[in-house]
Amino acid sequence: MIRPHGLRQVWGRLHVTARDLPLAVLLCALAFVPSMRGSGTDIGGVAERPYDAVAIAAIGLQAPALTLRRRWPAVCLTLVAAGFALDQLRGYHTVAGTALPLALLSSGAHLERYRRTTVAVFSVAYVLFVAELVRRGSGEPPAEFVSFYVAMCLLWGGGAWLRSTRIAEAERRHQVAGQTRAAERARIARELHDVVTHHVTAMVVQAEAARYLTAAPERLDEALTAVTDTGRRAVADLRHLLDLLNPDHGEGSRTPPVGRLLTLVEQTRRAGQPVEFTEKGTPAASTGSADLVAYRVVQEALTNALKYAHGQATSVLVRHSEKDITVEVGTDGPGTRAVASPGGGRGLAGLRERVDVLGGEFEAGPRPGGGFAVRARIPTGSRA
Repeated sequence: MIRPHGLRQVWGRLHVTARDLPLAVLLCALAFVPSMRGSGTDIGGVAERPYDAVAIAAIGLQAPALTLRRRWPAVCLTLVAAGFALDQLRGYHTVAGTALPLALLSSGAHLERYRRTTVAVFSVAYVLFVAELVRRGSGEPPAEFVSFYVAMCLLWGGGAWLRSTRIAEAERRHQVAGQTRAAERARIARELHDVVTHHVTAMVVQAEAARYLTAAPERLDEALTAVTDTGRRAVADLRHLLDLLNPDHGEGSRTPPVGRLLTLVEQTRRAGQPVEFTEKGTPAASTGSADLVAYRVVQEALTNALKYAHGQATSVLVRHSEKDITVEVGTDGPGTRAVASPGGGRGLAGLRERVDVLGGEFEAGPRPGGGFAVRARIPTGSRA
């Protein structure tokens, strides 16, 4: 059994001509129902006459042409208008004349080129049509012809409004898609900055220290091992980031695994930065993106500590609660340069954007007693 949703999908995959065919068939069938004869539009007051071969031709021009109303709207309007004029001049007044307002509405909505030319040509054609009705002795007052023309113009205008609305919606979606792509590029740039800057900074510091350890081979080997390990971790983090670009990659993989903060702190210690790490509380059952943002806050703060306050005592405090994660990273020393070099807008400024997206709070600046501090409160449960 086919469900309604499945029927809608099948219907939506059909060509527009096939989707318009039922309406054309219905209108054509109604035109031949005996009780419906002569009950169509009557403009000009031409005396009614019974159906003949010309009546069949008039119906054939109007109703079937509706299958073209979206694919070839100008052709549809031309055929319908010709059939309508024949219908009225001969006095058949068939129900198939209902195709004219539908054709006008569709042309206003779907015609892309020569719109003004089309309006001018059909306006002239209408004047000639009215002139022929008058020549045949139509008893209709001029106001009737003017009213009918205004009604046709309103139908065209309604279609034009639908067209402008459709174009505006397409433009809005295009802008939203562009903004989404820009935001995603910015997010990826921040991730790359956080990963590359931290690991490369640690490697540079470790390599610089190794230059002074040539007289102590055992310590030199330890320093070079630390550089190698940091490089491997950088490659692993970059691979993890590239995995996120895979559409089939799970959303939950964005959160660093348990213990990554401790590994991050240990890596910074091996680069020569004394770090005191404290973690309190129990993480919430569902943290969403909060864990990842907290990790990036600690990572960026430790990177700045290595770059601008190398060798100064640094403390990292992470508190977990059911509602949020609080991160505090403080470094002794001057700490003024950390503010002046925010990574081209992708360091501390990028962290502030991350935290703001999740509805949290972020502070970074010199401490009153000297040094530099980074504080962030990140609500849990958000998947932004």
